[in-house]
Amino acid sequence: MPPHVLVADDDAWILRMVATVLEKRGYSVETAVDGEDALARALARPPDLLITDVMMPKVDGWSLVRQLRAHSALAMLPVIFLTALSSEDDRIRGFRLGADDYVTKPFRFEELDLRVAKTLRRTAQTVQDARDQLVGSGLRGDLAQVGLSSLLVLIEMERKTGLLQLRAPGGATSAQILVREGKVVHARLDQTDDPVDAECVYQLLTWPAGEFEFVSCIVEGTDRVSATTTQLLMEGARLIDEREQDPPSDSSGARVATIPPATDDVDESWEAD
Repeated sequence: MPPHVLVADDDAWILRMVATVLEKRGYSVETAVDGEDALARALARPPDLLITDVMMPKVDGWSLVRQLRAHSALAMLPVIFLTALSSEDDRIRGFRLGADDYVTKPFRFEELDLRVAKTLRRTAQTVQDARDQLVGSGLRGDLAQVGLSSLLVLIEMERKTGLLQLRAPGGATSAQILVREGKVVHARLDQTDDPVDAECVYQLLTWPAGEFEFVSCIVEGTDRVSATTTQLLMEGARLIDEREQDPPSDSSGARVATIPPATDDVDESWEAD
């Protein structure tokens, strides 16, 4: 069967043109008019690739990808962002979400066709390599290429037992996740006593990069997480969405410098509360 591609965009012309180009290349294509529509379609029929705009009504592209990746069947879904947002910050945000590619509008349809083929090949190879390593005694790699959500799903699928070690870029922070028969039973940061277990996993899911290594070993003790991989991923995605929609207020107790109102006289003073 040809790869099934889901395309989400609120621009009808973009949808029609992308679908036409990909169908001519032999892909099976399904279209969605917004993020909510795309989410429902992806859950009903998991695609092999998602191409999505960012600025869409109801559910934007950022939230769409987070919600899809929270489902174990879609945790390794390759994603290409197709958007008018061209700033470096937007590109970084996309790749932190685990995007496989980021294409800015306007674009050449021939280029998109090449990027689709490249993304599908790379994703298939990455997943196969990870599975081959898990069949053995261990697995190591880069979180920027294989995100934690994908790792946890692979470990669950292979019903592995052992220790997953994570190291943030630069090695300043590291963490350990214990799994038994594919299920997370304990998690902690090495440098601090808090957060632990499920709360620790939620924090680790926000890491956009770093190194990981999985080592098979005997894991003893009680299950301190009591949640499935899907439950962990869904709650982690919900918390990330919640934080982005409601940024924290300034309640840290830090000093605040207040600029005095402008007057006709020059006043070089400022007040610190």
